[in-house]
Amino acid sequence: MAAFELYSKNAHVWLPDAAEVWKSAELLKDYTPGDLTLSLQLEDGTIVEHNVDPKTKNLPPLRNPNILVGENDLTTLSYLHEPAVLHNLKVRFIDSKLIYTYCGIVLVAINPYESLPIYEVDIINAYSGQNMGDMDPHIFAVAEEAYKQMSRDQRNQSIIVSGESGAGKTVSAKYAMRYFATVSSSSEETSIEERVLASNPIMEAFGNAKTTRNDNSSRFGKYIEIGFNKDLCIVGANMRTYLLEKSRVVFQAHGERNYHIFYQLCASSHLSEFKTFKLGCAEDFCYTKQGQSPVIDGVDDAKEMCNTWRAFSLLGIGESDQVEIYQILSAILHLGNVDVKDQSSDRCSILPDNAHLGVFCELMGVPCEEMAHWLCHRKIQTISEIFVKSVSKENAVHGRDALAKHIYARLFGWIVNNINNTLASTVKQHSFIGVLDIYGFETFDVNSFEQFCINYANEKLQQQFNLHVFKLEQEEYMKEEISWTLIDFCDNQPCINLIEAKLGILDLLDEECRMPKGSDDTWAQKLYNTHLKQDAYFDKPRLSNEAFIIHHFADKVEYQCVGFLEKNKDTVNEEQINVLKKSKFDLLLKLFEDEEKLKAPTSKTSSNTGRPGKSQKEHKKTVGLQFRQSLYLLMDTLNATSPHYVRCIKPNDRKAPFTLEPMRAVQQLRACGVLETIRISAAGFPSRWTYQEFFGRYRVLMKQKDVLPDRKQTCRNLLEKLIKDQQKYQFGKNKIFFRAGQVAYLEKLRSDKLRSACVAIQKTIRCWLARKKYLRMRQSAIVIQKHVRAQQARSYVKFLRQTKAAIAIQCNVRMWSKRRHFLQQRSAAVTVQRVWRGCLARKHYFKLLYEQKAVVIQRMVRGWLARQRFRRAMEAVVLLQSCVRRMRAKKELKKLKVEARTVEHFKNLNIGMENKIMQLQHKINEQHRENREFTERLSVLEKTHTTEREKQCREIENLRSSEQEARAKAETVPSLLEQLSFLQEELENTRREKDHQEEQTKIYKEQTQQRIHELNMKNSLLNSNLEELNEEFSEQAQHLAEIKTNLENTKQLEKDLTEERSRYQSLLSEHLQLEERHKDLKEEMNITLISNQSSHQRTDSNYSSISSEFSQILSSSEDEDSAIQAEDDVETKVDLPILLKLQKRVKELEGENRSLWKKLGKKEEAQQEKDKEVEKQTTFGRTELDVEKLKRQELESENKKLKQNLNELRKSLTSENSDLAPPAAGSLPYNILLEQLSSSNEELELRKEEVLLLRSHMVRQEALKHRDSVLGESVKLDLGEIHSLQDSDRSTDIHTLNEDGELWLAYEGLKETNRLLETQMQEQEGLHSEKNRKLTEEMNKLRSEKEHQQKLLAMSLLLPEDARIDASLKHEITRLTTENLERMEQQQKQDKTIRKLKKQLKLYMKKVEDLEANALQTISSSEASMPVRPVQIARKEKEFQGMLEFKEDDTGHLLKNLVVDLKPRGVAVSFTPGLPAFIIFMCLRYADNVNDDRRLSTLLNSTISSIKGVIKRKGNDFEVVSFWLANTCRLMHCLKQYSGDEVFMVHNTAKQNEQCLANFELTEYHQLFGDLAIQIYRQIIKSLENILLPLIIPCMLEHEAEQGVLGSKPTGLRKRSPSCPDEALTVEVLLQRLSFFHSTMSQHGMDSDIIKQVVKQQFYIISAVTLNNLLLRKDMCSWGKGLQIRYNVWQLDEWLSERELSGCGAKETLEPLIQAAQLLQIKKSTEADAKAICGMCSSLTTAQIVKILTLYTPVIEFEERVSNTFITTIKNLLKDRAESSNLMMDAKKIFSVTFPFTPSSVALETIQIPASLNLGFLIRV
Repeated sequence: MAAFELYSKNAHVWLPDAAEVWKSAELLKDYTPGDLTLSLQLEDGTIVEHNVDPKTKNLPPLRNPNILVGENDLTTLSYLHEPAVLHNLKVRFIDSKLIYTYCGIVLVAINPYESLPIYEVDIINAYSGQNMGDMDPHIFAVAEEAYKQMSRDQRNQSIIVSGESGAGKTVSAKYAMRYFATVSSSSEETSIEERVLASNPIMEAFGNAKTTRNDNSSRFGKYIEIGFNKDLCIVGANMRTYLLEKSRVVFQAHGERNYHIFYQLCASSHLSEFKTFKLGCAEDFCYTKQGQSPVIDGVDDAKEMCNTWRAFSLLGIGESDQVEIYQILSAILHLGNVDVKDQSSDRCSILPDNAHLGVFCELMGVPCEEMAHWLCHRKIQTISEIFVKSVSKENAVHGRDALAKHIYARLFGWIVNNINNTLASTVKQHSFIGVLDIYGFETFDVNSFEQFCINYANEKLQQQFNLHVFKLEQEEYMKEEISWTLIDFCDNQPCINLIEAKLGILDLLDEECRMPKGSDDTWAQKLYNTHLKQDAYFDKPRLSNEAFIIHHFADKVEYQCVGFLEKNKDTVNEEQINVLKKSKFDLLLKLFEDEEKLKAPTSKTSSNTGRPGKSQKEHKKTVGLQFRQSLYLLMDTLNATSPHYVRCIKPNDRKAPFTLEPMRAVQQLRACGVLETIRISAAGFPSRWTYQEFFGRYRVLMKQKDVLPDRKQTCRNLLEKLIKDQQKYQFGKNKIFFRAGQVAYLEKLRSDKLRSACVAIQKTIRCWLARKKYLRMRQSAIVIQKHVRAQQARSYVKFLRQTKAAIAIQCNVRMWSKRRHFLQQRSAAVTVQRVWRGCLARKHYFKLLYEQKAVVIQRMVRGWLARQRFRRAMEAVVLLQSCVRRMRAKKELKKLKVEARTVEHFKNLNIGMENKIMQLQHKINEQHRENREFTERLSVLEKTHTTEREKQCREIENLRSSEQEARAKAETVPSLLEQLSFLQEELENTRREKDHQEEQTKIYKEQTQQRIHELNMKNSLLNSNLEELNEEFSEQAQHLAEIKTNLENTKQLEKDLTEERSRYQSLLSEHLQLEERHKDLKEEMNITLISNQSSHQRTDSNYSSISSEFSQILSSSEDEDSAIQAEDDVETKVDLPILLKLQKRVKELEGENRSLWKKLGKKEEAQQEKDKEVEKQTTFGRTELDVEKLKRQELESENKKLKQNLNELRKSLTSENSDLAPPAAGSLPYNILLEQLSSSNEELELRKEEVLLLRSHMVRQEALKHRDSVLGESVKLDLGEIHSLQDSDRSTDIHTLNEDGELWLAYEGLKETNRLLETQMQEQEGLHSEKNRKLTEEMNKLRSEKEHQQKLLAMSLLLPEDARIDASLKHEITRLTTENLERMEQQQKQDKTIRKLKKQLKLYMKKVEDLEANALQTISSSEASMPVRPVQIARKEKEFQGMLEFKEDDTGHLLKNLVVDLKPRGVAVSFTPGLPAFIIFMCLRYADNVNDDRRLSTLLNSTISSIKGVIKRKGNDFEVVSFWLANTCRLMHCLKQYSGDEVFMVHNTAKQNEQCLANFELTEYHQLFGDLAIQIYRQIIKSLENILLPLIIPCMLEHEAEQGVLGSKPTGLRKRSPSCPDEALTVEVLLQRLSFFHSTMSQHGMDSDIIKQVVKQQFYIISAVTLNNLLLRKDMCSWGKGLQIRYNVWQLDEWLSERELSGCGAKETLEPLIQAAQLLQIKKSTEADAKAICGMCSSLTTAQIVKILTLYTPVIEFEERVSNTFITTIKNLLKDRAESSNLMMDAKKIFSVTFPFTPSSVALETIQIPASLNLGFLIRV
């Protein structure tokens, strides 16, 4: 199709913009050829007209479809041009927060100015082993590609990292080296890797500085070669440096700093090591304060100094050398502060008391006067004379600065050489990977010699890059065998020739430097004369004669000529150097040794010519020449390697995180060659698809009939139909190549096809929905009509019913109303009659009542009048009496007054007159006061009296008025009386009603009170119940709280236990790995020694080598065991033998006791049967007697053995002269011994009783045989039922039998037996009663203690908290004291019983000896007297004891056949699971049975060593590891099951309990076998991981059930690893592998718990690896991939359910993966969706959720990207979640394993040894 056809309506194009470089716009109408303008609409809605050049007719570049935006590889874009590249980088960097992007073979890295969690070890492990296109772009992917190509192609590699200052070159190079250090040492950094990484902080400290563009800018270029051996492990490294910026030592621009090391040194000046350097802060020195920015935000210089010091130490540079380095640096700082005084225009001086010069000379060890002299003078040498001339102040300062720069440069070179010597390879280097960290293209306002050299180097690197890209394109086309034409690309060789060719800029500069009076101006004139107007790449500024312009590939740069000659010469005063060479400072002399070596040949030539000075000048290399030679060497190295390119981009100059300035980005993209790569790719066929990918993507454009079995032909037919111009594409062998824009056209066709299909689907669905809606509405209408009509009918019927009911109601109501009216009238008439009659009666009553009241009133009035008259008469009489009495009193008063006037009376009265006068005066005063009070009272009373009188008057008037009213109302009294009578009647009625109500109320009250009482009772009960429930509830709450706390503590303890277990297991695995490594190194050393000593000898066979190795292992293990045993013997010299003897004796006695009891039981049963059948078996009497004799003999012999054992035991205990002293009283062996003695005492008593019983039975048998004899009657045995014996010879035996009184002894024995039985019964009864008594006492004691506890608890609840604690403590102390006292009493009682038992033991031993002696005499006499009759004894079938006898020499042969050479597959299929473990354990039982500790320890240690050897050799074979894990666990369980410990003997049978180990305690070996099982478990996990890792990603992520259904996208140049459809890995393959693992473990008899743990670990690996890859692959984060993952997880879940493993915890490990898949599928637009995501993704961290949302990429047009606003909402919702900040899951995590005890039901005696095992030397016992 034509290109203009793509410019249709709604198409998007790019328009140039001054601010944003390019802006997106949309076509408003189709473009037709000939149009001069394009109607466009910008994204902000602005409509613009774009003019089309009529001559060139160049249209604006088209924009790629949205589905191609944000791709990992820029070459996948359909339209390859500058705006497309810039937009794709912007979307990835700003929206997706992705800093890496591929551009063909180039990795574009944009500096985020923010720390990102994408460089952890987990990320390194995720990228390790992956193809470059399989994962998202990353520096690790480039490093892995270089590492893989080095190992695959056996060719050296190089990684070229370039970019301008601040773009992140150093960091990228550092991470690349870290990747190599990690993957090359199997995740364990060895010393070489550590030293390689340690060189970074040193080079950063001495070569990096802060600039205006970067806080950690590298001011030198470096190329690091990392050497590898054949095993691809780092063996060394080498570093080359280029063009150190020496001028920074003496000068820094504003806002910049000197090299970091100076500020680190000043920040650490307080350290004791630096006290002698006399340093201060950075502002005190001229060389560190010029930039006025001594501090970098977020950087601690003192801490960085510690890192530098540590790195020096790691590289082997001692503290003394470091101090010397810092001493030189301090001297440089002091040198910069040396003040030069100006004396004249050409003379200067330095004051002799200059402190900084003195410190400099002191630190350098040079004379101060001489250095001060040569700082202000210089030597001029001619042919015949030498002159010393003073210099000006300016020249002196320049000389001082030149000296400082020269010293620093020499120190920098010395450090680099030392680092190279430290990192030098000690072994042969097989290959290397070089990492080039070099400055990018630079252009500033003022560009000088440094920028010229940097840009020259970039020109060379760009030329190499262009050639390499062109070469790769050419190789790709030739590989696919397509026709192609040469691609024209920009060759910068003319610009390089301008710089380095003959008479080029560098050549003219070197020539001018050799001229005596050469200057920058003369050099500039030579440049103008030579190159101006003759070379297109050279130009001259218009307004300057001291500058020139070079047209570089990136941009044209103007260079200022000032300073070029001086910097190229790099001169320094030789006399100053000579002064420094006289120093006694060792390091300073070392700095100039190399310079002396270089000058040695020069001085030789000078001696021949006689012109030393001139010769030196002629032979001294300029800086430009040195840089050109080093650049040639670098280019040769790069051309000899396979290069990988990393282009670092600085997004902005403000160092703002994730902010991209388009103008700055485009400048760097042009400068670093990315756009040139795009242009080369666009000139050819940039878009490339495999046939399968093309078919899967564009299958929708085909019809069913067009699909052929041959995919290639199908794609050909489709393309020929869709694209008519065959020049737009080419068909290769495996790929289809497209010109630029063709993929976009195909995408447009596909989108149109899908859109039309969507329209058709929508049309059909809408039709179906509308019809469905119509049918639903029609059905609804019918239903509604049916119900409405039914409702209407029901309403009509209801109306009829209501009408009929209304008529009936009206009839009844009318009748009721008439009747009611009649009754009312009748009632009214009766009421009127009653009222009238009542009124007449009341009138008559009131008249009678009135007359009666009038009589009463008259009587009352008349009585009142009589009383008034009587009262007045009485008042008159009283008045008369008072007058008479007053008259008499006056007369008496006159008489007294006369008497008082006489003299005698006065004399009598004068006695005490004064006192009386005073008293009278006082009384008078009181009288006056009382008079006043009385007068006052009187006035008050008068007033009250007047008021009362007035009141009474008013009352009288009122009474009069009331009397009148009463008279007026008297007439109404009769009516009132009638009313009163009526009211009295009503009152009586109400009283009666009241009484009735009161009675009812009283009854109700009683009932209510009774009810209330009952309710109160119930309430009290309920309250009590409630209180009890509350108490129970509180107790339960407390108990629940305690349970919760205990549960939390338990969970925490379990968590701690699992963590501790996993930590222990990881440490154990590391320890075992170190042990294996140690053994390997030992073996290698031994092999080398053996090979050196006996190189002419050779082994005969593999068997001999294996056996010798095995014997060495055995000997080493035996030596270890013997050493351990010797240590144990030394430590426990006294206790161990006694304990072993006691254990052996106890086991023997217990076995004999059990056998005797069994025999006794059998004998009693047989005796009972014989008693019943004695009549029928008289003929067999003698035989039975003989059998009984034999049994008795056996018992006696066993008794004798027991006696001997007891004697030996007693001797061993009582002998004081023995080598082993007896244990002390109260010790553990002593207590064990006493228990065994008591048990043996009881056994002796039982044996004694058994002997007596046997003798009684023998007597009974003899009596049965001689029933007719006199002896039989004398014994009084009931023999009537015994048949007579016909054998006459038997009668003669009676006399012989009774000669020694044996029958009497037997009879006495029977009596003694009866007595013993009676005493035993009595003892049992006593013991029983004593036991009951103790139990009752204990019960009473517990009851009292319980009551006491309850009382204390009740009392403590009443106390405050502090008093409660004190009371509880006191109670606890008293309780413990009482318990201690009781324990002491019990101990005393036990000691008494022990002493009694000892005495009894001695007595019983004597009795047993006496009885044994008597029994032997009796048996010997009876045997001598009676003839012995031969008896035939039936041979029993041999019973095996479950042991295998073997010789100590057969241990190696046994383990070789059973462990080393055993093939697990045959054993697992044919024999009993765990057979090797059972065989080894049976051999252990034999060694334990024979009490051979050496054989036992040798066998156990050799077994462990053999299993370790097998695991070491065949650790990657899953079947072998699984087999030996199962057998190791089985052997460990057998050791526990047969250990004799009651905990492990619960599930044993009686036979298995008998087979327990008797002599040795092997608890320590439980731990050893547990550690071995842990080691094997970890090895099985590693082998599983190695098998599963290649399958997980293809099966879980990459495989699609239906190709093309969910869509796929182009992958560009960095294609994913190709997978043929025939070899496609599906999830079924993964399930088959899991089923194989499960069946293998089950066949080997592995415990189900261990299988569950292995399955859980497998599923965790699957989940972690899948999720980690999902987080690192943008192409996998889509809706369709989430659906596929959920389907695969469902299949894994089904697999678990089929094998009943759902409860093993494996499903929980898949939860993060399930949630990630759900996150890909859930809606992601609103805040509600964000909350749903936060609630759903509980197993994912915030970083993982944000990463998945950021990587989410639509695969089809109908999906939408996740907006930044939504991601911000998610972050805000999850900011409070406490979780780990790690992005990746730890795929290397191994859960801690436990081995629960599982006893075996296999009987050891039934195990048969197959002949195929070649174990014929083992004998079953």
